[in-house]
Amino acid sequence: MSEARARLLDTASRLFYAEGLHSVGIDRIVATARVTRATLYRHFPSKDDLVVAYLTEADQALRARLDAARAADASVDDILRTVAESIAEDLRRPGFRGCAFLNAAAEYPDPAHPVHRAVLEHREWFLTTITGLFAETGKPDAEPAGRHFVMLRDGAMAAGCLTDPAPVGETLLRGVEGLLTYRSRGGRADS
Repeated sequence: MSEARARLLDTASRLFYAEGLHSVGIDRIVATARVTRATLYRHFPSKDDLVVAYLTEADQALRARLDAARAADASVDDILRTVAESIAEDLRRPGFRGCAFLNAAAEYPDPAHPVHRAVLEHREWFLTTITGLFAETGKPDAEPAGRHFVMLRDGAMAAGCLTDPAPVGETLLRGVEGLLTYRSRGGRADS
């Protein structure tokens, strides 16, 4: 990646996350990154391409965090706990504005739009990965557990930027712990 492309993507990522995708214009990105419009368009043919690159970078960062959790010498339960703890930590970061992907989906609701498709691809990967981890635990109901985890995460990401993130993170962690200890037997949870 060239230095100019990296600077453009870093600048756009900071502005997009802090202020929203539609509210940040190309002129602002070019001025803040101190590049020319020609440089921007040489690396990103359109603003949509820049937004997709921002989401792709966010996706890759989350994949790397999950890969690092998996690389640790830990049980699958502990990997899932680590993922949840990472999310709870994100809620407390200064400038936290929720999930970049949920925010993008709200701004680009058309399912055929490249930005919306990038959001859906990320979410499908995350759900599939989490569900796969639940399956590896050997516990029943991996699919519902994976969906439940993602819903807990989505709720935490929304609530974490609207209220005190500490209890939101604690609730997320308690919910994930409940998923890890839940056992299905005839439609009822074991005690």
